Amino acid sequence: QICLSLVKLLFYLAHSPLGSIVLLDFQPRQFVMVDGNLKVTDMDDASTEELSCKEDNDCTLDFPTKSFPLKCSVVGKCEGINEKKNLFNAYRYFFTYLLPHSAPPALRPLLSDILNATGDLRYGINETLRAFEKVLHLYKSGLYLQKRPLLLKDYISLKGFRTVEGEDYKCWPSYSHLGCLLSIHSAEEAAAICNSQSQCQSFIVTQQRTWTGRPLASFQSSWTDLIPDTNAVVYIKRSASSGERL
Repeated sequence: QICLSLVKLLFYLAHSPLGSIVLLDFQPRQFVMVDGNLKVTDMDDASTEELSCKEDNDCTLDFPTKSFPLKCSVVGKCEGINEKKNLFNAYRYFFTYLLPHSAPPALRPLLSDILNATGDLRYGINETLRAFEKVLHLYKSGLYLQKRPLLLKDYISLKGFRTVEGEDYKCWPSYSHLGCLLSIHSAEEAAAICNSQSQCQSFIVTQQRTWTGRPLASFQSSWTDLIPDTNAVVYIKRSASSGERL
């Protein structure tokens, strides 16, 4: 969410009515999240000036660990230097820390491609935004899910119930520090996740949604202490419930 919002912001800056705008003091502390969108808190160090040049050799974009040769345009300006400076700063301050860690396994190669392409400035802001929107579409639609055996049949579902909240086993990347709370596309995906975790014996799907509209599921190591909740469905492994009365 943070990276996509940043890319949308940089896309606007690259195509603003004032021309391409560069953020000269590009640091994480210069941004804040407002209603799920990244905003710049200080525009004092923004500029529409692009480096003047006489030849291509005048257009080297330098960073502490990398340098990029750019073209000198016919009007004597380094082509795309403001856009590329913003994009590489987004890569080194945001993408490298946030992109590799929390996506479903099937989407990680696509995010790795974005990471590598922006780190080498092979993508401009237009290509970067399209790549992010493609990943978002796959994520929201569930098209990233690979065909696999149907596992939900191995679970008993109880509508209108959930387990008592409490600290349970933890997983990554959980929305809660007290247990294993993950976003899912469907109960079928939740069943696959539960089967992949040795501690998991049940999971609860509620009406809570993430910013992409995906429901949240809580994965738990037991299924006892059920309480009524009209907005929830608890799924219990048949193997865990054998010998017990529901």
